[in-house]
Amino acid sequence: MHNHLHPYLRFRARMARHALLRIIPSLSSSLEIILLGFAPVVVGLLACIALPGLFAATLPWPQALGLAAAQVLVATIPVWLLRKHLHPAEVTLWSRPLPIGPRLRWGADAMVAGFIVGPVAAAFAVSTAIWFYQWPDWLRPVARQALALTVLTLLLAWLLSTLILAHRARMPAARKPGRARPAPTSYAPGAPRALKALYLWRQLFWLPFWRADDVVGIQQTLLLLGAALSVGVWMWHPPLVPPAVWGACAALMLMLLTDRGDKAVAEQIARLRPVALAWPFAAERLFRAAMLLSLVPGAGVLAWFAALTLGRAAGGYSGTVAIVWLGAAAIAQIAVVALRGLSARGRVALVIGAILVLTAIGSELWN
Repeated sequence: MHNHLHPYLRFRARMARHALLRIIPSLSSSLEIILLGFAPVVVGLLACIALPGLFAATLPWPQALGLAAAQVLVATIPVWLLRKHLHPAEVTLWSRPLPIGPRLRWGADAMVAGFIVGPVAAAFAVSTAIWFYQWPDWLRPVARQALALTVLTLLLAWLLSTLILAHRARMPAARKPGRARPAPTSYAPGAPRALKALYLWRQLFWLPFWRADDVVGIQQTLLLLGAALSVGVWMWHPPLVPPAVWGACAALMLMLLTDRGDKAVAEQIARLRPVALAWPFAAERLFRAAMLLSLVPGAGVLAWFAALTLGRAAGGYSGTVAIVWLGAAAIAQIAVVALRGLSARGRVALVIGAILVLTAIGSELWN
């Protein structure tokens, strides 16, 4: 960072860099699984990043605008999820009284947003270069429009990301005094056991994954969105990209979602176990419940896949293959949680093996 920049800009840049350095190590093991299991198709998946914007130039303007808007929102998701780490509330409160003009604040927000949108733009550039190198027939008549639409999409994503960060610094509007809240009641031992267990799980597992510097909540949200989006595009099976690629992406995101979630729960249990002996309830039951609840996000993805494939007339895909894929995916999800005693390498082998099996089964879905 150059010394001629304003101190506030240097401060915001260092804070963003520190936030990214906290997040990257938590994703290293996931990247290891991706590279070991999917190195041959990484280029294919990378090529799909810019495909919606390029292909939108061949569509009528209402569909093109809708597809471009969706791509803008997808490119903005990382900044929206990281907004609390890129611009913490404590820093927001501290910086409000400082003599920092709106132009400088906007510049700082645009710079920080560029730190996140920049790598996304680089991925778009590589993806666009792949398609222009392939030079398919559908791209030739609209090459200039497709390139311009892709650039416009990235600029809009940068602008929207800047607005998201700028919104964090706004002074909250004053609220009218509401009705007096009832006084807090004492703990009721007679409350239903399920409600008490759910409350404890929320306090001890859910909230810590979103507090302070923990990035588990952000990581799992991205994986869940990626898995659901991959399944949706897989069932849509747009032209130009083989459906097997989307099936492989869905299998990858699904297994990473459960593997990373179970690992985060296991680490939280290890932190809580030394103090659990003094708790006035059976902590081990709560720990087992937390392990089972780590399967819920993956179960939601499987339910989404089942809703799109089962119970309706098959339109070019095999219902039998869909059932087999669901069964294999469910078994793989349970194995990841049940076989927690595996070594680190054994666990990576289990996840990669499950991804490859699901990819092989899914490749037959549209045959």
